[in-house]
Amino acid sequence: MRYSDVRATPWRWLAAVTRPKMVRIYHTSDLHDRRGVAPRLRELRQERPGLLFDCGDSLRGSQSLYYSSEPIVEELDAAGYDAQAIGNREFHYVFSLLQARASRMHHPLVCTNLRDTKGRALPFSPALHFDVPPNGMRGVRVHVLGLLVTQYRVGSPWERVFGWRFLDPAEAIEPYAKSTPDGDMLVVLSHLGLSLDSKLAERVPRIDLILGGHSHDTLEAPRYVGDVPIVHAGPYGRFVSRSELAYRPDRGRFGLEDFALVPLLRSP
Repeated sequence: MRYSDVRATPWRWLAAVTRPKMVRIYHTSDLHDRRGVAPRLRELRQERPGLLFDCGDSLRGSQSLYYSSEPIVEELDAAGYDAQAIGNREFHYVFSLLQARASRMHHPLVCTNLRDTKGRALPFSPALHFDVPPNGMRGVRVHVLGLLVTQYRVGSPWERVFGWRFLDPAEAIEPYAKSTPDGDMLVVLSHLGLSLDSKLAERVPRIDLILGGHSHDTLEAPRYVGDVPIVHAGPYGRFVSRSELAYRPDRGRFGLEDFALVPLLRSP
């Protein structure tokens, strides 16, 4: 190809040939302290490398019940999770207790629709990104957002008590969706439940992949709302989802090319 041909080529086509063909993502949700998943997850990722996310509710505590010991945290560390959404089991109404939970995690927590009205430093990130491959070469930037199911309405008296404000999920992620460049991937780790995930996909069609939890649904195949695939792997570590997305130059974004529910625990 002559230089003049390259200069005249649409940049989306050029991006397609200079970035990896595929990004692989594994995801679990709603483990609820079911342990024993780490060896299988390590084996799967050794055979077929990919990012590993969890969509929340891994702990045995809750938003109002706190345990000083959460054995599942060691399991998550051993599995090598890259990031985790905050579910209502990781969340706590008391700021210091959510902070204590987050401090035990060796992977980042992400939540895009939770704010603190008292201006305290958050123990989680509103957004993350991962570069695939992570070696500085031209690759794919994967933007990761997290959503927590709303515990009370904006303006509720509980905001003054606890300082937490829960934003509308779609409104919280829309600015990120609008600013995500063509050719970058946008993934949402949702702890909203399947029905709200469907509404989210309708309102924010820029999302490349919704990985869901909270409602304990197990989908044998992704559910599509428009072009947005929604994946639910089910609770208790029975399965991990494996999603493989490829760049589609005609759309300037990624699409789901292959999917599997892979068994983890035989008797959770």
